[in-house]
Amino acid sequence: MTDRRTIAQRPEFAQKPRPLTAGSTDMVRDAVRGMARHNYGCVVVVDDAGCVEGVMTERDILKRLIDSDLDVETTQVGQIMTANPRVAQRDDQVVDWLRIMSNERFRRLPVVDETGQLEAVFTQGDFVSYTWPELTDGRMGGGTARHAMEWRPIAITGAVVALYTIVMALIFTAR
Repeated sequence: MTDRRTIAQRPEFAQKPRPLTAGSTDMVRDAVRGMARHNYGCVVVVDDAGCVEGVMTERDILKRLIDSDLDVETTQVGQIMTANPRVAQRDDQVVDWLRIMSNERFRRLPVVDETGQLEAVFTQGDFVSYTWPELTDGRMGGGTARHAMEWRPIAITGAVVALYTIVMALIFTAR
């Protein structure tokens, strides 16, 4: 059975810390200091109404600031952010976004309310950790018991080879 819970139905949704935000005209230096202080991997760039305009990630800083030799003191967040990022609605299903994020190769997902205002940021790691119990107990088509059974013959063969090697080593060192 596939887990069809929405983002907002996850118990962790209410416990997520408030996202770190910045305006597009804020200086990168200030945004980076906030990221470092809070141990966040991104800053969500919002307009005056609190709606998402972009995301500035660690990768944006590396590729668009440092690799381009821009000055951290004079560069604005809007110059290096990823504009118009994908955003989720609170009623979207967790499993759908896990698949989309994996396929499209991005790791941070702003979650917005019905008016488009930022509510939370979920990472691909959040989604994996939130769905891990379902993945491991088989409710999402995985199942550790079946997976373990697939590896059992290999494990037994490896154990027999290891035991044989130990016995042979003891025999030859005893001579």
